[in-house]
Amino acid sequence: MPQLGLERDVVDEQVLERSIGRFREAGIRLPTLRQLAHPEEIPSKIREQLAGIDPDAPHPLNLFRVHWYDAADRHKFSTVPEHVVLPSSLTGVDAKIVVLLGNRFPMIGAHKVLAAYGCLVPRVVTGQFDPTTHRALWPSTGNYCRGGVAISRLMKCHGVAILPAGMSRERFEWLERWVADKDDIIRTPGTESNVKEIYDECARLDEDPKNIVFNQFCEFGNHLVHYLCTGRALEHVYETLKKNQPGLRAAAFASATGSAGTIGAGDHLKDRYGTRIAAVEALECPTLLYNGYGEHNIQGIGDKHVPLIHNVMNTDVVVAVSDRSSDAVEVMFGSEEGRRYLAERRGVPAGIIERLGDFGLSSVCNIIASIKTAKLYGLGADDAVFTVATDGGEMYGSERERVLERDFGGKFDAVNAGEAFGQHLAGAGVDHTLECRRVDRERMFNLGYYTWVEQQGLSIEEFDARRDQSYWRGLREMLPIWDKLIESFNARTGLAG
Repeated sequence: MPQLGLERDVVDEQVLERSIGRFREAGIRLPTLRQLAHPEEIPSKIREQLAGIDPDAPHPLNLFRVHWYDAADRHKFSTVPEHVVLPSSLTGVDAKIVVLLGNRFPMIGAHKVLAAYGCLVPRVVTGQFDPTTHRALWPSTGNYCRGGVAISRLMKCHGVAILPAGMSRERFEWLERWVADKDDIIRTPGTESNVKEIYDECARLDEDPKNIVFNQFCEFGNHLVHYLCTGRALEHVYETLKKNQPGLRAAAFASATGSAGTIGAGDHLKDRYGTRIAAVEALECPTLLYNGYGEHNIQGIGDKHVPLIHNVMNTDVVVAVSDRSSDAVEVMFGSEEGRRYLAERRGVPAGIIERLGDFGLSSVCNIIASIKTAKLYGLGADDAVFTVATDGGEMYGSERERVLERDFGGKFDAVNAGEAFGQHLAGAGVDHTLECRRVDRERMFNLGYYTWVEQQGLSIEEFDARRDQSYWRGLREMLPIWDKLIESFNARTGLAG
């Protein structure tokens, strides 16, 4: 079982010294996690320098853009995180569906770059990862491995992407532009739901001591960076909306489980406001809902197991969404005819129509799940359901073409748009949902035993410790400790001023 990235102290001073030398030579200064949660605290000198740097360039200062406050132009910072409040004309519910926009993030146009930083930086500043000798292995079904490769390159580390061969063409094209060598892209069998095959490849590669696997499903830095940064961003948006609607409630947060990093932001909202947490998965592979299995095309959410970093005992509802729904709605959002239908026949405001390209497949899944959650709880105009758009439609052009041929005969017209809207948005119901009792949470928690104890070798004591919420509260003590280590690291490189 790989280490879980929870060291509080320097593990190897010699490795740390080599890392400091590498970063000093390359002029790399590391942002603290607090700065990524509160970008207004980033030094003005760095913000001025960023004005002249392409957000998609492999420049180390782009580390200071790895947060939710990048503006629409992706060059400036926004005062409030970029978000969209979807109207009832689109969603069919009175509750506000509030979507945080992930395609504002630098390099990869997806928020997984934040998770990658949250996993790598603690290993560097504690002397667990040596950029002069180690390779960082980033297993995922798409965006996380792209984020890992990007963060690795900015931090002068050797990054390797491991992902299923059946993922979208755009993911592989991006990786080919960013890796040091084409052999640093490792294709495993299958598609979105073939996570075990990724694990098997990681186990093989992990036999080489030069390889360090950053398994997002068990790296607690993934959970913690989202608890802090994504949670704070959602809180900021909510408090901003409340200024115009003082009675607004943060009723629910819906997030595809995936690696269970993003859903950690729901823990933040629950701590602050008592917000319900809705765990979302594909109906074609309903792991939590039915202990099910299968394949699907909601790229970016992973399944067929329960991530170690998922705080399952804090989950309030499980919602399943069919990939037929996310496929059809993504085509509607991404096509001229679909947008025209929404504007002319459904009265969706022009400002919302312009934002539909900000939603990729998993983003659409989250939106549909938010609608189902609002209907399940009977939420009204004074309620808000929060979710995130992991990435935008630009990552799925090839998938859109495939779905057009498969489901619409190569052409999407007004009739198709009406059918897609009626079936998958207006028709989204409360089927395939589960309000969680204690016994439901225990069942879902226990399912993780087979992955983490039997297959990955975690001790039963470490596995069971996560049942209690005191365990998760204790994890949060790591955040200021890591920030102090980052500040010390920067001071020793001479780049803190």
